[in-house]
Amino acid sequence: MKVLVTCPPMLRLIDEFRPEFESKSIELVTPNVVQTLTEEELMDILPTVDGWIIGDDPATEQVFQAGKNGNLKAAVKWGVGVDNVDFEACKKLGIPVTNTPLMFGEEVGSLATHYVIGLARQTFLIDRGVRAGQWPKPPGISLMGRTVALIGFGDIGKSTARMLTAFGLDVNVYDPFASRTDEDEMKFRFYTFPTKLELADFVVVTCSLTSQTKHLINAESIALMKDDVRIVNVSRGGIIDETALVEGLKSGKVHSAALDVFENEPLPLDSPLREHERCILERTTGPTQWTPSAGPASKP
Repeated sequence: MKVLVTCPPMLRLIDEFRPEFESKSIELVTPNVVQTLTEEELMDILPTVDGWIIGDDPATEQVFQAGKNGNLKAAVKWGVGVDNVDFEACKKLGIPVTNTPLMFGEEVGSLATHYVIGLARQTFLIDRGVRAGQWPKPPGISLMGRTVALIGFGDIGKSTARMLTAFGLDVNVYDPFASRTDEDEMKFRFYTFPTKLELADFVVVTCSLTSQTKHLINAESIALMKDDVRIVNVSRGGIIDETALVEGLKSGKVHSAALDVFENEPLPLDSPLREHERCILERTTGPTQWTPSAGPASKP
């Protein structure tokens, strides 16, 4: 049996996974992937494999059809987000497909918290200045008593909310499908978006990309936010209208932003986001090692 792996985080750690696959007589097919493979590349490879561990690749009906015409029997999406996978096509073609929920909540939650702290204290600007031979002292803000608008309350959102409250932040949650406990009701406030959005000092996006959430952060919703709002996105780039975000940064409505996802990836060299020094622009890759004893949440 052959399994194709196209998610870069797993490919970087592939030697750690090989013994598990070899014990089940599974041969791994590991192409050189920087971000994603193209539809054409996938259509060439998929007919020759039995399974596919998907990254952010274009997992379209055309791609799955090519696999179905060959040996492809099943697929799994690495991670939680599945907006790039055509589930309806898989159902029609009879190809079982799933994702890996409850795997990255702690990792992404800690990243989101790191961004909130970084934007509050502007440590990234200090680092850049010191490296350039300067001695900058940009004004920071305290976290205690500030308000976060947290968009998304799944595994990642819940981990993020728990960490933010540890720093004394008040968390307003926006998620129409949130599964919450009595304890959650006591710790956090739940609203329908965009109610009370004007109270937020930080807006943190952790929700899935769907037709309902695409460009949820746009010119209209940014206009509702308070001046000098700080925006964090650790979910999917398409949830933020980058044109509106750039306008918000230009006008000063948005103080700063931290993004590890973008509408177009890799981030184009001519993206106007690159012109704004008060932005943290990253592409995270997950942990550099996997410690099985740490449990599922530690997997990259």
